[in-house]
Amino acid sequence: MMHPKSPKYLQDILEACELIQTAAAGRTLADYEQERLLRSAVERNFEIIGEALNRIRQNDPALAARIPENRDIIDFRNLLLHGYDSIDHSRVWEIIQKDVPRLDGQIAQLLKEAGPPPHSPEE
Repeated sequence: MMHPKSPKYLQDILEACELIQTAAAGRTLADYEQERLLRSAVERNFEIIGEALNRIRQNDPALAARIPENRDIIDFRNLLLHGYDSIDHSRVWEIIQKDVPRLDGQIAQLLKEAGPPPHSPEE
């Protein structure tokens, strides 16, 4: 059974994937390299993805194991946070193009399996 917080983390990842894909749609690597605001938005959402996965790994290791690249994604988040001055924009762009759509699909499937999230008391 999935940890009670896992669906929320999965939803956060899904929304971050979708924002990254929307921000990059119709753009090029040159656009990405030149537009600081675009890079900031994308990098922030990669940080959200990595942190949400890190929390899943801590609270729900069985679920984390179903996301094959979870360790690489968390490491990428750490690089963005701590190695901000050595980020390879072409590598980030490649991840946006190849890896984010695949992760989006994996997370959507896991959310579907989890069913509707329970309502929080604040709602």
